[in-house]
This record gives sequence, structure tokens and C-alpha cells, in this order.
Amino acid sequence: MPLSELDKRRPHGKKVMGIDLVVWWDKNLEEWRVMDDACSHRLAPLSQGRIDQWGRLQCVYHGWCFGGFGDCKFIPQAPRDKPHVHTSKRACIAVYPSFVQNDILWFWPNTDPLYKDIHLSKTPPYITLLDDLTSYAKTTLVRDIPYGYEFLIENLMDPSHVNYAHHGIMKIGKIEGDREGGKPLDISLAKLDINGFIAKQGHDEHKFIAPCVYYGPFGVQSYLDNYESKEESSSNDTNRIFLVFICVPVSPGNCRLMMTSFRNFAGWEYKLFPPWKFHLDNNLIIDSDLYLLHLQEHKLREKGPQNWQKVCYVPTKADALVVGFRRWLTKYGGAQVDWGTKFTGDLQPTPAREQLLDRYWTHTINCSSCSRAYKSLNVLEIIMQIISVASIGIAAAAKESVMSIATRYSLVFLALLCFMASRWLSKFIYKSFHFHDYDHAFC
Repeated sequence: MPLSELDKRRPHGKKVMGIDLVVWWDKNLEEWRVMDDACSHRLAPLSQGRIDQWGRLQCVYHGWCFGGFGDCKFIPQAPRDKPHVHTSKRACIAVYPSFVQNDILWFWPNTDPLYKDIHLSKTPPYITLLDDLTSYAKTTLVRDIPYGYEFLIENLMDPSHVNYAHHGIMKIGKIEGDREGGKPLDISLAKLDINGFIAKQGHDEHKFIAPCVYYGPFGVQSYLDNYESKEESSSNDTNRIFLVFICVPVSPGNCRLMMTSFRNFAGWEYKLFPPWKFHLDNNLIIDSDLYLLHLQEHKLREKGPQNWQKVCYVPTKADALVVGFRRWLTKYGGAQVDWGTKFTGDLQPTPAREQLLDRYWTHTINCSSCSRAYKSLNVLEIIMQIISVASIGIAAAAKESVMSIATRYSLVFLALLCFMASRWLSKFIYKSFHFHDYDHAFC
């Protein structure tokens, strides 16, 4: 989880690899802590609690308090002059080793004390680009997505789907005989082992660091070949876009995407506009193929994930990255995520389209920039409605001798203008922060 999306004033509930976690800032240790999200008393979620005045994590159900090492500090119901029951091992909470790198909080999914210093021997992949604050401007998006981690990664590795699945969102150059501009792509794998693989496309090198990181450079014209003349295109060769994707398994049929976009041009936009403005575009791109990927996952589940190469026909080099990932997953990951005994691996039935494409619970509520914008725009909508009603009321109540006809008409016009603006804003808020449908038949 990026530190920018974590509020030190409160605990945060997260699910990773089927594990329910509480993430909180221990001001006494001055570091983020990752623990089981269940109070040792009666399993109430600690993520619904609070940080008390002494910097302890307090369960909101009965007030039990815990320190950063998972030790129980205080049980309000225990007599002060009796044996200190809070010191029992049964009162403790399991703590996961955690580590901050690239301004991202990582954790090791095992609470065994043997792994408490695991970050010294097995560090998360370090991506220099994420700490480069001078060469590139960047923006980061985090979103929960209702399809599996493996489908998210292979979709991100698939450049040829952009022209079709995201048609109408990105400007794509057209070629004769194909409205969307699809064309052959020469992609090849240079290396594949347990640690991931490297792929080459022209002069660009893309890297998959197992099990969850994929990144690489994308020329400004990667998706715009033919959109400009060759002379114009060559002038932009030094302009680069880098995308870094971290894909986190959450539960069967659910994952979390952390996407950071870098570019070495027009950096002023990231400084001038708030992050939520860019999140709207990114969310629309995610939504435009979300429904079909959710259904695609269900179809493969029926066939069996281990049969991917048998049921999918991938004869072109354009699919080299996808084939490489599936080869890695089959050889080193058993063809699918190992959920242990936590889940059977069965997928939940497909919900209504509006529920599946919901942005509020999968992004808005957890994004500091989007949640602020959402609240502010809702307040602005209410203000416009108040002005509209007040203007009509004043125009109707004022006597003719007190108010001129011109003023009265001006108030009516203001009321109408504010009413129309509030209705437009209401639709904008809903489409931007709740649900924006995408119908491929008419796009």
C-alpha cells in the first residue's frame, strides 16, 4: 500500500492473499505495523477501532488496547489488583513483518518469529524510478478490482487489446481495413525463470518481477503510431512514459492494482491539477474492460486454469508477454494462486453490472484525493440547490415596489442556472465516483 494513502490518525483494514489485516501507525515505535485484524477478546475487527491518546491500537468493541508488537497493554474489565491477565499470550495479536520501500508498505504473510527480519534477506523489488523525483513527474492510483490477480497481470501485459477494449477512450491511429488500428507486434521473451522474465519490444524492455510487479517504458507514440506524421513522431522520441504496476491477490476473483504513471514531459500538469483528475481517466480505462475480464475469468475456471494453453489459441508474437506470464505461473505457481485452506478457489456469482463496476467502494472511499473531491463537489451541489431555492423564494416574496422587474428576472435566471448546474454536477459526481458504464457495441 502506498504511504500516501495511509492516514496515521486511524487504523486501516486491508485484505491480502485472503488474510484480513489491520495497518496502523505506532507513534511510540514511529513505524507502520501490520497485524491480524481480529481482537483476541472476541474477534472484533481492530481496523474499526481507534488510536488512543497513548498511541495504542484500541478495539472499539470493549476497549482492549494493543502495542506495536501485538502485546495487549490494557483490558478495562480486568481488576487492577488481580493477576495481570493482559500479559497472557492468548491476549496477544499476531504481527506480520513489514518494511517500507519506495514509499510503499510491504509485508511478509507469515507471523512466525523466524521471519521477523525477513526483509534483510528477501527485500521487495526495488524500483529506482519510484524514488526519482527529479527526472519524472508521477501520479499513483490504487483500486480494488473484481477479477483475479492473474487476469489483471496478463491484461496489463497485453498491448494489442488497447485498440479494441479501450476504443473511444484513447486516440488510436487508424489503418485501412481496421477502424481500431490493430497491427502486428514484435514482442519476444529474453529470459524466464522463477524470479520472472524480461521481454523486448523494439528498443523497449519490459520486466515482470515475480510474483506481482510489472513495469516498462512506453513511448508517447506506443499507442499512436500513424496518428501523427513520421516527422512529428520522431520529434517526440525523447518523451517517455513509464508505467509501474503492482498487482496484489486479495481473494479468489478479487485483486488490488497499484499503478504509478511516470513521464518526463508536461510535468506541470501533475503539479497544477489534483490527483483525482487523473484518477478519473485511469478509472475509465479500468472500467472499459472490467466486465469482460470478470466473465473471461469465470469461463477459464470452467475449463480449468491448468488448461490455459489448451483452450486459448495464441499464435502471434503480440501475445508473447501473456504466454510468458502463463508459462511462469504454470511452472512456478501451480497455474493459479495457492489460497491454502483459506478458500476453495471457487468464484462468486457475477453480480449486477452496476455493482461490479462500482468505483466508490473500490477506490473513492480509500483515495485521499478522490474522497476529498467527492465531499467538496457534494457540498457544492447542495450550495447550488440552496441558491436556486433561495433565489426563487426572494423573487416570489419581494414586493414589486421593492424589487424591479429586471432584478426579479435576474433572480429567476440565477435560480434556473444553479438548478441546471446542480443537476449536471450530480450526474458528474455519480459517473466520476460511483458508476460509469461502457458499452462496447456503441463505442
